[in-house]
Amino acid sequence: MKACFFDLDGTLLDTLADIGGACNAVLAAHGYPVHPVDAYRQMVGNGFPVLMRRALPQAVVASSSDEQLAALIREGRDHYAGHLSLETRAYPGLEAALSRLQDAGLRLAVLSNKPDDLTRALVPLYFPGIRFAAVRGGRQDAPLKPDPAVLLQMAAAMGVTPRDCAYVGDSDVDMLTARNAGMTAVGVAWGFRGAAEVRAAGADTVAADAAQLADILLNS
Repeated sequence: MKACFFDLDGTLLDTLADIGGACNAVLAAHGYPVHPVDAYRQMVGNGFPVLMRRALPQAVVASSSDEQLAALIREGRDHYAGHLSLETRAYPGLEAALSRLQDAGLRLAVLSNKPDDLTRALVPLYFPGIRFAAVRGGRQDAPLKPDPAVLLQMAAAMGVTPRDCAYVGDSDVDMLTARNAGMTAVGVAWGFRGAAEVRAAGADTVAADAAQLADILLNS
């Protein structure tokens, strides 16, 4: 293994409370029902526009114009951008695990479907000691995961071939992304979706905790 790419939400960071809080703030402001924070586990993963469409009442989505939906999505994104790190935390042991990988000479990078500017803001905030070779979030001019195009572009820019890389994540989207890119698919059991989902989506292996994740990547 020469390089490891990581999903962000549910893999490196537990962002669920802040994501759910931002969406619920918008729902409440418009008089729509809010969701338990735990319900957002099944809504995240496909980018912020999809998240907001899932959170909104389906009758509202069906009856709203594209412009009205875009305004609600923008409102949710703006609220989240202003409340990025109220309750967000790195998962236990991950900074030490990433340091082990870095010290062993593996190149590390992050690819998330979270908006690019928010991804770039969060990663150095929570992992200041890790020298990521690249950090990339979702952009309007590029396809989101599970399309492998951006992941493959990042690998090429880093000078590594897919067969020498792993993609680490907590969801079916992440495992499909790894497989679509020809990389080793490593699932994590602690994320938003759990071990059963990543196994069902074709994970080559599943890590129970951060220390085991480092062991898996160092011995692959």
